[in-house]
Amino acid sequence: MTGIPRFCPNCEENVPYGVRCECQIAATRARNRRHDALRGSASSRGYDAEWRAASRTYLLQHPYCAECARNGVRTSATLVDHIIAIRLAPHRRMDRTNWQSLCTNCHSSVKQKQERHQ
Repeated sequence: MTGIPRFCPNCEENVPYGVRCECQIAATRARNRRHDALRGSASSRGYDAEWRAASRTYLLQHPYCAECARNGVRTSATLVDHIIAIRLAPHRRMDRTNWQSLCTNCHSSVKQKQERHQ
């Protein structure tokens, strides 16, 4: 399906339907770099060697995405997620009852949307 090209107010170029212009891509990258600089390393946020070892074991025991399963779909999980985020409950970082296996798509969309509202 094709649509009407749109005008980018930043670079004043016509942009084809469904395509992001270079200035939008550059702005997104700059925003992501600023965000990453403020959030600290993975290790400082609780994702250290202990977490990596435990999460590998958990994925072997729970290989399918919990969110996809709730929707009747069987998808391989790629990571372990904290149901209640570490920043909200740091004492539950290694509490396996607070973990769920997720596929990358669910973690990047559904879970992130939920966390923005917490």
